[in-house]
Amino acid sequence: MTDDPGLDALKHRVAGVALGPEVEETGRVTSVADGLVHVAGLPGARLGEVIVFADGAEGLVLNLDPDAVQVALLDLSAAVESGTEVRRTGRLLSVPVGKGLLGRVVDPLGRPLDDLPAIQPEAMLEIERPAPGIIDRDMVAEPVETGLLVVDALFAVGRGQRELIIGERSTGKTSIAVDAIVNQKSSDITCIYVAIGQRTTAVRRVIEAVREKGAFDRTIFVVAPATAAPGLRWIAPFAATSMAEHVRDNGGHVLIVYDDLTKHAAVHRELALLARQPPGREAYPGDIFYLHARLLERSAKLSAARGGGSLTALPIAEIEAGNLSAYIPTNLISIADGQIVTSAALFAGNQRPAVDIGLSVSRVGGKAQRGALKAVAGRVRLDYAQYLEMKMFSRFGGFGDASMRARLARGERIGALLAQNRYEPLSTPVQVALLAALADGALDEVPVDALPRLKAALGPVLAAEPTLAAFRAAPDRLDAETRAALVAGVRHALAAP
Repeated sequence: MTDDPGLDALKHRVAGVALGPEVEETGRVTSVADGLVHVAGLPGARLGEVIVFADGAEGLVLNLDPDAVQVALLDLSAAVESGTEVRRTGRLLSVPVGKGLLGRVVDPLGRPLDDLPAIQPEAMLEIERPAPGIIDRDMVAEPVETGLLVVDALFAVGRGQRELIIGERSTGKTSIAVDAIVNQKSSDITCIYVAIGQRTTAVRRVIEAVREKGAFDRTIFVVAPATAAPGLRWIAPFAATSMAEHVRDNGGHVLIVYDDLTKHAAVHRELALLARQPPGREAYPGDIFYLHARLLERSAKLSAARGGGSLTALPIAEIEAGNLSAYIPTNLISIADGQIVTSAALFAGNQRPAVDIGLSVSRVGGKAQRGALKAVAGRVRLDYAQYLEMKMFSRFGGFGDASMRARLARGERIGALLAQNRYEPLSTPVQVALLAALADGALDEVPVDALPRLKAALGPVLAAEPTLAAFRAAPDRLDAETRAALVAGVRHALAAP
């Protein structure tokens, strides 16, 4: 008996058990209201702590009152009712991070939604983390190429920037963000798409588009649908940002899309009103600005001493009736480094992406733009804005002046160049070639309806030109010889059958 290996192993396990009293703090649910639970008897609870109900459902401590704590449910559970026992866990809410999340569809807690095995995390990170300090940041000077000519040429996005995408419902906001994700197929950027309160069918379309057109194995989908518990929708952007920060802090580059923060603000308002917090402007509590500010401030380009990684954010927001001065839009505009505004009128006029170049702006812009693209994009925005004004007045009578007719003709061609089909990104050499040909007058006599075919045919033509090999590898400088070769490539593509 004494030589029984099974008994020896059991003795070893028993010897390793720590014997002594264990302290566990428990409480009771006093009331339940639409995903927010009031719990009494947890005097030591902390903000952001996870608590567990009797049936195993989890909740997040949102507010501390003198005689109770307010807990947001992270799991919808019919068993949570008045009198249900609750216990503290002593840990702040954390999410799994690491390469195991790549190519997966998960909820904000890192639990799989794609019927694949559980995530094997490299580490666990808290969802609320401090933003990098000024001393730890670097200049935003490298581009995030979206493949959309209207964005890359006119409102360039840099690595570490926060560029808001805002507009009315169904004007192509998500399409712009998904196109940017798809275009990272040939880059070193990891992408994270966060769906907050979206319809399941809409999220499925995004996932399938990235699976078919983009780098699905370098993309993480964090999904908190409209049917999820309010607490789960509330933590979604914070949890996804922690997943992104793990990549950034290890020297990688991340593009994160929040779709959308308007619905996130609505969830925050819902929980705040249930918690009887005083409503402020438009019934939003006063801390809504701080909520989104502390979220978006976590996006940054880190200094070389911190690894040189970057986290670029594309938050999406929805407005009603073109009202950019509403509370949530003005909050987000003031936090972000610029905004891409979509126009319902342009969308209805089949100009897509329907970007309003008059209201859109990038506060980083040319500092993060490719040098070659910056050299040929200088007058495009002004010329197109003038064309849109002239087009409005031309409805009341024709322009007899030849120069005016030439401006209208060029404006039509600019609009045709800026229009793109979904999931058809343009490489930087193609974008530079198109704008160089436009500036040199090579497109003045080209029919507008021939320009979509030109954009599709130009890529292979430039790829086959040996003199452009160095430019294709690093399209940062544009000398006269390279510019002439690019324009010649455009003419060759136009002449092709």
